[in-house]
Amino acid sequence: MSSEEWKPTDAGTTSSKLIKKSKESPFVPIGMAGFLGVVAFGLYKLRSRGDQKMSVHLIHMRVGAQGFVVGAMTFGVMYSMYKEYIKPRFDHTDDE
Repeated sequence: MSSEEWKPTDAGTTSSKLIKKSKESPFVPIGMAGFLGVVAFGLYKLRSRGDQKMSVHLIHMRVGAQGFVVGAMTFGVMYSMYKEYIKPRFDHTDDE
């Protein structure tokens, strides 16, 4: 087999695909950034946790990061539902 057969049909790089997907659903990179922000903050606060157990601190970090991601996903679904169902109704009534 030649190397031409192994090339993907979409001639885009990984970064261009990521940018395209980010434009389609902007809450995905927001959720990823929030997740990384919560984890970074949790690691920064790891030294000054006082007498709190390590496991409790890590559980709080995990819950915070998951909460941010679930919130971003929820807002993303609500936004896409708005674009798909509610906005066309208002645009349609303005034409009449």
